Amino acid sequence: MRKRIAVIGGGIAGLAAAVRLRDRLGEDADITVFEQAGVLGGKLRTGDLGGLAVERGAESFLNSGPGGTESAAVALARRLGLGEALVHPARQPAALAIGGRLTPIPAGTLVGVPGDLSTLDGVALPDAGSDSDTGKPLLAPGEDVAVGALVRSRYGDEVVDRLVDPMLGGVYAGRADQLSLRVTMPQLALAAETEHTLRDAVRSAQSSSRRVPGAPVFAAVDGGMSRLVSAAATASRARISLGLPVRELSRHGDGWRLVLGPVPAPQVEDVDAVVLAIPAAPAARLLAGLAPEAAQAVGGLAYASVALAGLALPPGTPLPELSGFLVPPGEGTLVKAATFFTRKWPHLDSPAGPVIVRASLGRAGEEDRLQLDDAALLARAHRELCALAGVELPAPAASWIQRWGGALPQYAPGHADRVALARSALPPGLALAGAAFDGVGIPVCVASGSSAADFVVTFLEEQ
Repeated sequence: MRKRIAVIGGGIAGLAAAVRLRDRLGEDADITVFEQAGVLGGKLRTGDLGGLAVERGAESFLNSGPGGTESAAVALARRLGLGEALVHPARQPAALAIGGRLTPIPAGTLVGVPGDLSTLDGVALPDAGSDSDTGKPLLAPGEDVAVGALVRSRYGDEVVDRLVDPMLGGVYAGRADQLSLRVTMPQLALAAETEHTLRDAVRSAQSSSRRVPGAPVFAAVDGGMSRLVSAAATASRARISLGLPVRELSRHGDGWRLVLGPVPAPQVEDVDAVVLAIPAAPAARLLAGLAPEAAQAVGGLAYASVALAGLALPPGTPLPELSGFLVPPGEGTLVKAATFFTRKWPHLDSPAGPVIVRASLGRAGEEDRLQLDDAALLARAHRELCALAGVELPAPAASWIQRWGGALPQYAPGHADRVALARSALPPGLALAGAAFDGVGIPVCVASGSSAADFVVTFLEEQ
């Protein structure tokens, strides 16, 4: 009998799940991806700016996985026939904007946490004497703490405020004092279970990464991330349902019943298994009547809102010799990061073409500061970029503002344990996937979707 599987959520985690389901089950499966928005891709979205394909969401993904092999995102791109379309950034340094000047980011840090304090000259004054060996590991097995709590206790405040906070802010739009070490830096958390100093834990985590020396750290898809989205949708050969939210999820016989669309005219879909690949709040609503313990475990996850400003500057606009810069929260600007896009990505750079700058605005807890109209937000971004970069940028020939309200999960300490509890409380045939549960970043989301698909296949094979 043909199996029917619903994938609720058409972001990259849901699409990766659909591809994996098709690969595992072949044509003996009816797979439907339900996405309440009008387009697939979630936070992967490519737009035109000055005639170039510029990301309006996630810009790139890690090239290597934790064990030194290719990342799950690279593996998916190859599976989809996009291996030859993978591109890598130029070897340009990045900087920190501190006190009105751009200071190179120290080399050899792990998401901003240094393994060698001597490299921090001009960036931060560490409290090296606090990182002493007390005769026991930094963390007990499975223990989780906020990144800021651990680093402050060992290196002092400036290392967190000037280095770790902007690095984490660039990825999560969050603050080190609120973010889980075990979710944001799992290798460091694992090393901290055996090492007695933070310096040794960082070095141990770095040595275990097994990244090939000289290999690119990041990759992207020539033509934009939307190519990855459309290729995944095609390869899944799934039926795609857009624009109708799944309002209810309930048990129906040995399977599941989905209720979609408006209350006066609902649509009903019956399936054998479900992959739930949506943010925490809507996932908790769907789970409330089915698995209240799971709903409670995931429903409290907070999210940060951000906005992106894209500016196409005239050809030849001079910029610092950098790929971009990060801004510590203490600088007080709304801009928290900037990418000199055409300099960073050489396949887009042309002397006759526009100079593209992309700025990220807003951090967790700063939603009120984003409440400006697009024109005012763009003007603010342009003004702050000039001050932070130390150059007078001309007015853009083309521009856009992309808002991502409630887009970036804020993983409080203990998040991994809460997700494990939620998964253990789920009814059989239902799997969770995506950034709400397993972490941000395209490789993590792809791996999460693939794992959820494997879980569902195992369930179906046992029926």
